[in-house]
Parts: sequence; C-alpha cells; structure tokens
Amino acid sequence: MSDSRGLVVVVEDEPAIADIERLYLTDAGFTVHVARDGRTGLDAIRRYRPVAAIVDIGLPVLDGVELCRALRADDDWTPIVFVTARDSEVDRILGLELGADDYVTKPFSARELASRVKGLVRRSTLGSRTGALTIGPLTLDPRARRVTNAGEPVELTATEFDLLAYLMASPGQVFARSQLLSAVWGVADYRGTRTVDVHVAQLRAKLGEGCGLRTIRGVGYALDEGAADPAPGPDAGQAS
Repeated sequence: MSDSRGLVVVVEDEPAIADIERLYLTDAGFTVHVARDGRTGLDAIRRYRPVAAIVDIGLPVLDGVELCRALRADDDWTPIVFVTARDSEVDRILGLELGADDYVTKPFSARELASRVKGLVRRSTLGSRTGALTIGPLTLDPRARRVTNAGEPVELTATEFDLLAYLMASPGQVFARSQLLSAVWGVADYRGTRTVDVHVAQLRAKLGEGCGLRTIRGVGYALDEGAADPAPGPDAGQAS
C-alpha cells in the first residue's frame, strides 16, 4: 500500500483481539501483520522491520517480556506497545524497563490503541528539521535519533528519546505531567497511571543522577542546564 503509514506487527494469540486490533490499525492507515506466538512474532519483527509492534505479554512459546528482551539485546529498538491482562504496577514498570514504549491493559479501547500507535510512530519519525541540542554533557541529535552523555552513546527507547528531546528544548521550564502526556504521548488524560514517572526514572537510570532532571514535588519535571538532580524523593513515583 503506497499510502500506508507503515507496517505494524501485532503479536497476539487471541484471534478475536488480534482481529479487532488489525481492523482499527488498518482503518488508521497501517498495514498489519499478525503473529500468534512470541517466537513467530520475534521472527516477523526481525524480518519485516515494522514501524511499531503491539505485543501481548502472555504469549505462548515465547512470552512478550522475552520477545522484547531478545530484540533489545540485538540493539533493535522497534517501538513496542505491551498489552497485558495483569493490571499491576510491577508488570507495567517491568515492561518499560525492558525498553517498551507504552502499554495498555485488557480490556482496552482498540481505537485508543490505534491512536497511541499513530502518535508513537509519528514521534519516532520526527526531528529532521531540528538541529542538535546540547545541555551540559548531554547532546541530542533529532536527525539521527541519537543521544550522547559526555561523548558516550546512550540507548533510549523512542518514547524516552522524545521525552528527553521535549525537556531539552526548554531547559529549566517546569512541565506538569499532564503537559508531558499531551506533548509526548499525544493523550489528554492518563489518570491513575505512572507512565511519565516511570519514563523519567528510566532516563535518570540511563543518564545518571547528574543529568539535570529535576522533580518538582506535586507538579512535574524540568531539565536544568548543568544542574545535578538529587535522588528522587517520595513524590517522584507518584502521579498527581
């Protein structure tokens, strides 16, 4: 399809869920390839190089966690959205720590899922018109989608990259979680989740505590030029 937004690989063993995901993603302009187990899904992602993958965690043969771990071990940073029936913070944080870019929990809105994939793909392909940003030891090149810290490359997921780019574009400015969700994730309301907090924690872990990421208690986050951020306090992991 010449007018396709690109190929999305859906890795889902429940036919009814896979069919509705295919329907809504197709309506959103994507071409869709469905795999029924983790091993087949991993092979499909490696072979077809999709613009994004939707991966159920509870897959047969190879579960979604192992699939994601195998891709990241190969330095494959295809944007991944996890789908899980386990509505617990542990599973969500685990998924993001593995290098997933987003997650939804069952039952979910297929329309919302398609919208999130569109936003994720759009963000991962933007940046060609913007020059490199440098704050302290951090340099971010939007064209190459590359980040270095004191000259050393840093591997980030697509969403981690976009979050860092947004903060670096306005150093010192304080952004509420709702602002970051709207600008980076393209959603107006993520109430009850810790998505922003988890991604900020992951950025701190990858960039180091001296990266300048500052938590503003009860408000949100900012990236300060040349400022070392102390260890996050109790508020850092709580959505306001």
